[in-house]
Amino acid sequence: MATKKGAKPAPLDPKVTKKLLDKLSTDNDFRRLFKKDAHAALAQVGYRPDAGTSSVGECMQLQATDSIAPKAKIARDRIKLESALKVPVSFMCAKDFSAD
Repeated sequence: MATKKGAKPAPLDPKVTKKLLDKLSTDNDFRRLFKKDAHAALAQVGYRPDAGTSSVGECMQLQATDSIAPKAKIARDRIKLESALKVPVSFMCAKDFSAD
């Protein structure tokens, strides 16, 4: 699917956000998938990008050298993360899931 250059991803559906944070705070296999391929992990929790927008997975993708935030940190910061994912996702959002 082609996307418009510079098109920003739409906010995540609250149901997708809930599933994403549930799995990131509890499921080691899902966390490994998210670190390796954020788009595939998002698809697994029901995310489908709208036509004409870029995938949220692109901006959530961690670098190979990044460590994913510990499960306890994601659980602790859940309200902040849910709030951040209610607005159109920026390309700075991967830092929210990084251990640093």
